[in-house]
Amino acid sequence: MIYLSDPEASNSAQTLYQRLAMICDSRTLIGQQDALAYGVGKRTATYAWRSDMSDVCGKFPTVFGWDFGHLGLDGRNLDGVDFGYMKLWMSEVHRRGGINTVSWHMRNPLTGGDAWDTGLRVVQEILPGGSKHARYLSRLDRMAGFIDNLATPSDLVPSRAGFSVHEKIPLIFRPFHEHTGSWFWWGQKWCSKEEFIQLWRFTVHYLRNEKGLHQLIYAYSPDRFKDKSHYLERYPGHDVVDVLGLDDYHDLGKNGKTAALVQRLRTIVELAGEYGKLAALTETGYESIPEANWWTERLSPALFQDPLAAKIAWVLLWRNDRKTHHYGPYPGHLSSPDFIAFSKDERITFLEDFAQIELS
Repeated sequence: MIYLSDPEASNSAQTLYQRLAMICDSRTLIGQQDALAYGVGKRTATYAWRSDMSDVCGKFPTVFGWDFGHLGLDGRNLDGVDFGYMKLWMSEVHRRGGINTVSWHMRNPLTGGDAWDTGLRVVQEILPGGSKHARYLSRLDRMAGFIDNLATPSDLVPSRAGFSVHEKIPLIFRPFHEHTGSWFWWGQKWCSKEEFIQLWRFTVHYLRNEKGLHQLIYAYSPDRFKDKSHYLERYPGHDVVDVLGLDDYHDLGKNGKTAALVQRLRTIVELAGEYGKLAALTETGYESIPEANWWTERLSPALFQDPLAAKIAWVLLWRNDRKTHHYGPYPGHLSSPDFIAFSKDERITFLEDFAQIELS
């Protein structure tokens, strides 16, 4: 049995973690960013339970990705998702036995620009003693308030996944992702290794010790890496990480090499086994999916052709925004028939199946 890095982890977080550990030897969960919030050609102004994926194959993803970018600055996140509806969707995902994972495209605390506003040493200014440390704390406080207020309505029936409605909803939190690149202000070029590690550790300790959040599962998710040493270059420590992730779009794109992705997945699965963690493909996809058989001829081999690489807990596709920017199928898309075939692979697990799996 493996355990969360937080010695005071909530029962709901520990149960989720154990269920993920139990299934990853034989199954991989499918997920998508903003799956419920909108789809290609579908922008709803109200709360609804639907997704492009379910419209195509009749099944919902198991892992639902969200983003806290712009939280507290306006009523919607950076991709236009209403934070009030986000709370409702997160609660319903949990009630149905699904999983919520959250990234954080935080606006630049130094300039007020977006997460891609680079060029300054922002990280050193938000660490303790920095000029914007108080601003960073206020953002952590707002985020902590949002997380702590997440709950499954008590008048709803608990899911069949073994969670109590009285416990806080567990979240897989994936901050400061793709730090091996330099397109975000926390990226490799804009802070030292020591600063990045200090920022990560400070953030986790603040959320745990000052805000009392023990329902979080922390995912470390670099972009593509060269080798094990590169992957671990800014690893913040076993006591503040639960999931070894990877964000990789390139290797499944036009000029990508499946073998390169498989090797990277092997690396993180090996490390996860060594460290007592889980591994996951935390972001991936091929923008607009211009290949009709991409699901069965590109993604499936990457996930399953190697028995060690296949032991990742989940794969998260990025969002379906519009016809020129989507990473999942939608009705009428040229790859949709192939996705239906992909969805019938018993190794791919959707919400309806995962919700029935109990801890043994």
